[in-house]
Amino acid sequence: MSEPHVIVTMESTSPVILTGTANDAKHAPPLGLVDIGECKKAYIFRVSLPGVCKPQCNLKLDIRVDGRVDINGLVKESEFVNNHATNNYKPRVQQLAPSGNFNISFNLPGQVDPRLVSPTFRNTGILEVVVMKHNIPKKQPNNSGTPISTPT
Repeated sequence: MSEPHVIVTMESTSPVILTGTANDAKHAPPLGLVDIGECKKAYIFRVSLPGVCKPQCNLKLDIRVDGRVDINGLVKESEFVNNHATNNYKPRVQQLAPSGNFNISFNLPGQVDPRLVSPTFRNTGILEVVVMKHNIPKKQPNNSGTPISTPT
């Protein structure tokens, strides 16, 4: 496995770190491309995971309060290749992500509540996740009590 590859976009302040097969696929459809969006109460992010099949991928999503996101999984060898390769299969062109484990890590722009996460893994190989922002209670004014009016 090669050294981790760091992708920095023009608007991103934090890098996306790719390791494993996410880093090894030089000419493949990009594994680990990330889009991050934001609304008033939540962040949404989409991650490109071509070649990752939901039932066999062992996909693990870890989101921390500080906004750190770690995605681990497995790109499995094609069942078609395994069932039809009578001789040793040697690809002439390697344009899909190679099989093996991968890790994708990045930071969201702010703190989140990791208990309030809604992930969806699409058949298109896109992981879409909505995570609620961390709701820090606003500081209440220091009232010493309710003022009582006295009759005059």
